[in-house]
Amino acid sequence: MEESGSATRKWEDLPSDILVEIFQKVDFPELNSQIDHVFSAWHLACRDPLFWKTLDLSALESIFITIPHAPYVYVHSQSDKAVTQLLKIVLNLRRESIEILIFHFNLYLSDEQLTYTAERCPLVKRVVMPAWNRIKETGICKAIKKWRHLESMTMPSIKNPPYLLEEISRNCENFSKLKIMGPFDMHFALPLVTYIPRLKVLSLRCSVIMRDALVTILDNLQDLEVLNISHCILIEDPPPPLPQRVVKEMIKEIDPFIMNKANRLREFLVCMDDSCVMCERARSDEGLMRWYQYEEGLWKSDEVRSLAL
Repeated sequence: MEESGSATRKWEDLPSDILVEIFQKVDFPELNSQIDHVFSAWHLACRDPLFWKTLDLSALESIFITIPHAPYVYVHSQSDKAVTQLLKIVLNLRRESIEILIFHFNLYLSDEQLTYTAERCPLVKRVVMPAWNRIKETGICKAIKKWRHLESMTMPSIKNPPYLLEEISRNCENFSKLKIMGPFDMHFALPLVTYIPRLKVLSLRCSVIMRDALVTILDNLQDLEVLNISHCILIEDPPPPLPQRVVKEMIKEIDPFIMNKANRLREFLVCMDDSCVMCERARSDEGLMRWYQYEEGLWKSDEVRSLAL
């Protein structure tokens, strides 16, 4: 280039909008360690609001082992420190711009880590939650109170859903989309129709669903437009102790009674095909998916476009 007389352009001289476009293709941990400390122009690009609209930490997992008592996981101290340090760096760069916050389901945040994040991301509209194990009810409620603009949540299985749904009802008036990655029974359906009656989009894919819970939401969520029960195990009664019997009592197809109730929906997404790989996996895992066994990032999929990652 120099021999031909053309001017040589340096990386640090690239326009900010181009740098932002490049940086959006890079995983954040790599970006933070390699780019933010190089050139001042790159540092400024890292702070661009467009770049920080989505904070995707879905590649970040805790180093942990399972234990027999609550919280049922032990997180390595160095892993915990690394997550805390990363959150502090990220949220000090452009925290006020973040509207979409994505965590990995195997990231075991503490109360302090979640509330620290929530306090610095008050404009979040969509959140994909991490595992609940180490987060107390008070910590979750503190986070929800900060997310008053929240419209959409993807959440792992939770033992006591009523308090969470009530907190969302109190603080998030625009909340309309929910994805539940775990069993769905009357213990979940009743508080859902009570506290979030204006829900518009619900995905229960790859989960165990009690038939009476499905009927309850179809009868009572009058604003519901989209319901995804693809690859679900639909059963008449609560599952008996023996896993073998769950399969025997599975409902093989959606009956006319449920279809008639679902006809009012704009989209009713169903897949209960014996030849479907995902349906087979859901049955094998008894409706509580062991996502770590399958393709990387498969857990991010959803037939509902607005809930897919």
